[in-house]
Amino acid sequence: MTKGVPSVSVTYARNGSSTKSNELGMRPMQERAYEKRGEQYLLIKSPPASGKSRALMFVALDKLANQGLKQAIIVVPEKSIGSSFHDEPLSKFGFWADWTVEPNWNLCNAPGSEGGKVNAVKTFLDSDDKVLVCTHATFRFAVDKFGVEAFDDRLIAVDEFHHVSANPDNKLGAHLAALITRNKVHVVAMTGSYFRGDAEPVLMPHDEARFETVTYTYYEQLNGYKYLKQLDIGYFFYSGPYADDILKVLDPVEKTIIHIPSVNSRESTRDKHREVEHIIDELGDWQGSDPATGFQLVKIADGRVLRIADLVDDDPSKRDRVSAALKDPAQKDNRDHVDIIIALGMAKEGFDWVWCEHALTVGYRASLTEIVQIIGRATRDAPGKTLARFTNLIAEPDASEEAVTEAVNDTLKAIAASLLMEQVLAPRFNFSPKKPDSGPVEGFDYGVGGYDPDQCNIGFNEDSGQFQIEIKGLAEPKSKEAERDLSGGPERGHRRLRAEQADYRARALRRGTRTRGADPGPHG
Repeated sequence: MTKGVPSVSVTYARNGSSTKSNELGMRPMQERAYEKRGEQYLLIKSPPASGKSRALMFVALDKLANQGLKQAIIVVPEKSIGSSFHDEPLSKFGFWADWTVEPNWNLCNAPGSEGGKVNAVKTFLDSDDKVLVCTHATFRFAVDKFGVEAFDDRLIAVDEFHHVSANPDNKLGAHLAALITRNKVHVVAMTGSYFRGDAEPVLMPHDEARFETVTYTYYEQLNGYKYLKQLDIGYFFYSGPYADDILKVLDPVEKTIIHIPSVNSRESTRDKHREVEHIIDELGDWQGSDPATGFQLVKIADGRVLRIADLVDDDPSKRDRVSAALKDPAQKDNRDHVDIIIALGMAKEGFDWVWCEHALTVGYRASLTEIVQIIGRATRDAPGKTLARFTNLIAEPDASEEAVTEAVNDTLKAIAASLLMEQVLAPRFNFSPKKPDSGPVEGFDYGVGGYDPDQCNIGFNEDSGQFQIEIKGLAEPKSKEAERDLSGGPERGHRRLRAEQADYRARALRRGTRTRGADPGPHG
């Protein structure tokens, strides 16, 4: 039996603003990034599905054509995300150039060993071609082998930037710091979650200060959609094998990504293949597999046949065929191409399936970053899609088990992540001191009576989701960092602080070391 625990439900205006394009074919976030295209170091903080990949294309093309850079190297965390940077006919929508990547320079699609791909990077650097796409791992090995100076006068674009860490043991972070110190490259960093679950800073303060930041919030993104209006985030307890209860939270009518638990987690049966088979058995009668795509065909009670993509199968030939079918550009706009995707470590960050309505995750997740990324799989706008859901199915604590304390603490962590997610989804607050010469800010609504010059005022911009709040006696910020925290502070300040505190406390609870009055963590 499943039992619900506190959930979050957020409803948006659905005004269509975030999906409208300007005369160059840019959506609002992309236009905002393009306005900063002249910056040497650019950090784009924008939620999943907001168009970061295309924003990078616009910026990179300008840097190659107008800013004197030789080449652009796009670095992604895993091979599947390389498909986000396939050719795009940008001129069709008003831009002055098209985005083109020669097939041999998308190393995410290249066969062979990592060593061969590293040597291919050097061949690219010595060529006259303009764009290369590779994984974080390939890039790390290439810098190790050829040195940072080999990348001079080039754009390095790092997707899913939260993989970088200021910790010296993080090779990608160390290489990036060396490139910034040498100061002969341009860097565009992109992420939907500028924080890490391990509380390590992404960049050292002196490196971070060199980046110009473009921020586009979840509020702006979802409020400006054309179709999607509501996002629900829920947690549910279950008892017994999770596959026995999964249909109590899984609606076969909804397009769903199911992430089964890690084989090392408490929720796992230690047999991931049997878990997938069990889920399929619960859904209906297996009808075989599609020879073209490798999708499993399952007939459910109402007579429909579901197409299920199994990304858990370890057989490379089977999984590669399924993965290729999911990335088939010809099926991008086909809602009926696939109904359910079952994955373990795949189909998280950067995975693009606009029709996904429900992200169902089994087992607690220790990282808020991972939760944000999984939720992002369902928050893409698509025709007929008005509701998106994230559901976390968690083992119900059993007082007879020795692991009861750990189970309760894990559940509290999940609930805390839910509350944190509500903060991520909230509007932005900008604080300013009330002065004699203060006046209304253009674009902000100050209510029925309008702006009152004799009072502290609160204005709201519905399109951007920003509040402008005047406070009498508020001290002027003394540093750029303080100014940034007062202007949309949740993005850089308390959100990351809350995330780090939550992770710290959860780890302490799991270790059983925290007692009342104990040190609350490095930021407490």
